[in-house]
Parts: sequence; C-alpha cells; structure tokens
Amino acid sequence: MPLLAGCLRVQVTMGVSTDDKVSGQIVAATVPKDENDKGPQLTPPDSLAPRIRVEEYRKDGYVGTQAFFSDLTFGDVNDLGSMYGQTGGVLQLALRRAGDQVTLDGRVDLEDIPAQGTDVQFTIAFPTRITTTNGVRNGDSTVTWTLPAGDVSTLHAEVRYPDPRTRSFAGWAGMAGGVAVAVAVIVGVMAWRGRNPAPRPAQAETEATDDATSETVRH
Repeated sequence: MPLLAGCLRVQVTMGVSTDDKVSGQIVAATVPKDENDKGPQLTPPDSLAPRIRVEEYRKDGYVGTQAFFSDLTFGDVNDLGSMYGQTGGVLQLALRRAGDQVTLDGRVDLEDIPAQGTDVQFTIAFPTRITTTNGVRNGDSTVTWTLPAGDVSTLHAEVRYPDPRTRSFAGWAGMAGGVAVAVAVIVGVMAWRGRNPAPRPAQAETEATDDATSETVRH
C-alpha cells in the first residue's frame, strides 16, 4: 500500500552540466505513524544502483530516505521515476536534446495523495538561461515547481546551449587542422632544402682548385 496516512514530503533537486550530465538529490519522507515506521524507501533501479547512494532521512519530524546521484545521462534521468513508488505518486520525467535545444518534460500524478501536510517540490538548474518554462523561475537558470496534492501536474522547461558532442568534434577538427598545417610547413621546408642543396665540402674544394688553376693560366 502507498504511504498515504502521514504527511508527505518529496523534494527533488538536480542540476544539468554543459556536458549533459545530471547530478542531484531526492528526498522522500512522511510523518511516521509509529516508532517503527521508517517512511518511504527509495530503491534505485538496477541499472543505476552503482551511481546512486541512498541514506536514511530524519528531519522536521519526517522520516524516510534520501538519494544522491551524479553524472547521470539524460537517458538515466528518465529511469529515476521508478524510485518513487512508495510515495503513492507517479513521476514521469524526460530530458531530451535536439541540436542545441534541451527540453525537460515531466508529469507528476498526485491524485491519490491527501492535500493536508503535503510538500512536493521539483527544482532543476541548467547551465544557461531558461528560455521557456511553466514553473517559477529562481534566477535566469533555475526553475521550481511546487506540485499540489490531489492533482496531476506537468513540468516543462527549455534551454539552449551547444551540444557537447559537437564541441568535441570541433575541438578534434581544429587539432587535426593544426597538425595538417604543421605537416605542410615541414614538407615545404624539406622541399625547399631539396631544391637548394648546400655545396658538399669535396665539391667546394674542387671548385676552389679549379678557380685557382684558371687564375694561374691567365697570368
């Protein structure tokens, strides 16, 4: 059974880097029904278990778990929704890239969660200014949604920054171009030296002797 009897706290905070890596923290907790109530237990999917650390959470009279994650890909983030089962809510989350545009879309179903004492928030920070969102901006690059219980909410945000794969290719292409120019210069110098060889010592001595002989004959 979902943990619906106590007040619910779910806080999701994550940040996106310019390399399209995602790090953050998740808190899922309730006011305990009794001393043996440990609150909701976040369970990472098997594919993400090595990169997610789960710890006990106890704060402000709430008990539960908190999970810390780092360097997740956009595809990994889509799998985080499976961790929220015991909270009674349903979270669907997707981060996608199309060229230089990155889009966050989410759907949070809290229809079965009692409104009283519920605190559900989602915050995300991007590496650049957010161009479009249906959340509340906390500065240029951070947005927060406070999600009401008893309802279905949607999340949407868009930002633009260069695709890291494109930056890597541009850097490689620049390096390769620099190497090509250097090779061309070396080849050119070698070709110039090949067309203008310095006189060899023996040849220079012979030419000097011939010149001296000719001068003697003239005298």
